[in-house]
Amino acid sequence: MTPFHGVSILAIGAALSMTAGLAFAGDSVVRADQIVNALTSKPLTRGLSTGPQQVDTAATAKETRFVDSLRNRPTRSLSLGERQEIAELAATKPQINLEIHFDFNSAEISKSSSQAVQELGKALSNPSLKGSTFVVAGHTDAVGSEDYNQQLSERRADTIKKYLVERYGITGSNLVTVGYGESKPKDPNAPLAPANRRVQVVNMEAKTASQ
Repeated sequence: MTPFHGVSILAIGAALSMTAGLAFAGDSVVRADQIVNALTSKPLTRGLSTGPQQVDTAATAKETRFVDSLRNRPTRSLSLGERQEIAELAATKPQINLEIHFDFNSAEISKSSSQAVQELGKALSNPSLKGSTFVVAGHTDAVGSEDYNQQLSERRADTIKKYLVERYGITGSNLVTVGYGESKPKDPNAPLAPANRRVQVVNMEAKTASQ
């Protein structure tokens, strides 16, 4: 493993990075207001010749039941099928990828990323996001074995959740942690690239400005 092997968090893989979520990397720290904006659902719009968009209540109810079944679940208890279903749902939700570094071969957040995690905590404490359910997804690059990276991504997602609960009082049941290891790179053409080491945060609530 290389130093500062990172993780990731909201749309999973290439399909997710093509949605409304924003991705930030490099030396600049993403501000809390930027995170709030990325995780806020935008109001539904009408076409020129169509009426209001219809909500599939049966599908919404099924989605809600699934998300509720994930609350307070240990990260490692999620099956491959459940991880994939989370990814598919997350692809349609407001999300953001944050480059958060960890100490070498460790789930400890590095000092260089402390401000980034603090900004995330401030954002999720914002009244406009209060009560929402968030997926915190860990991702790694392809350095190391697949099994090791899967476990590492889960441990790092757990670390972020623990930090948010203990430092910012975020309700633990509103944070669903999942690890994807190296399986869903942000840049599939460069599996070893640092951009693949990220934490992905997804707002699983389907709220809009009209609700």
